[in-house]
Amino acid sequence: MKTLRMYPTSLNERFLDEAVDVLEKGGIIIYPTDTLYAMGCDALNNGAIERLCKVKGVNPQKQTLSIVCDGLSMASEYARIDNEAFRILRSNLPGPFTFILPASTTLPKVFKGRRTVGVRIPDNPISRALSERLGHPVLSTSIPQDEECGDPSAFADEYAGIASLLIDGGEGDGIPSTVVDLTDSRDPEIVRDGKGELI
Repeated sequence: MKTLRMYPTSLNERFLDEAVDVLEKGGIIIYPTDTLYAMGCDALNNGAIERLCKVKGVNPQKQTLSIVCDGLSMASEYARIDNEAFRILRSNLPGPFTFILPASTTLPKVFKGRRTVGVRIPDNPISRALSERLGHPVLSTSIPQDEECGDPSAFADEYAGIASLLIDGGEGDGIPSTVVDLTDSRDPEIVRDGKGELI
């Protein structure tokens, strides 16, 4: 697995292009967010999504899949966001949250049968730059909590046969995102307490 060292305070354009090239070719990358490190693939590539789900033991028909967007405009293309939900998202993002929202029909067939999608806009420029350059979301799943989440070098051997590329953005803090169910925006429900405190 190739490792590219890049920090959120100093984005490397060439490295970002290299990572996006892997995504566009259906590959899987490991990259930092504002919470845990994550594995990601092109959110519009069915084959890549199925491979990532198989690796993580995720059943896309039963579990909510999450996408990383570069901002609210991109998120609104893939999730249905009403006025109240938009207000909540605008107040809390970018930030360490996963918001569960009604899924849009623009998502690929692997999402069919799923009425919801998890939306992330991390407070990490690397994460957002990846989706911005890709032109659409990155499907994202956190590295398992029992891994050494803070040390990205620990992932290189563990996932060598799975991911093609690791973006080393420094140590993570090991705290997952706060998951908020916004399917009824008038009654937000915190599904999992994490790093984010809802405003």
